[in-house]
Amino acid sequence: MPKMKSVKGAVKRFKVKKSGKIKRGTAYRSHILTKVDGKHHRSMRSAKHVDSVDAKNIKEMIN
Repeated sequence: MPKMKSVKGAVKRFKVKKSGKIKRGTAYRSHILTKVDGKHHRSMRSAKHVDSVDAKNIKEMIN
């Protein structure tokens, strides 16, 4: 049976940390950020973690 291929779009978007949590970027960061409140804009800089509900599916896509 052939190997399972990973989903390349998922590989580019997610990273698995040593703890097993999956790191993701923040949405709505591309353009027209002058309308966004400064506090919200700053909070979008930091990376976020994927919810445990979605983590299993993402790990299958990555590996």
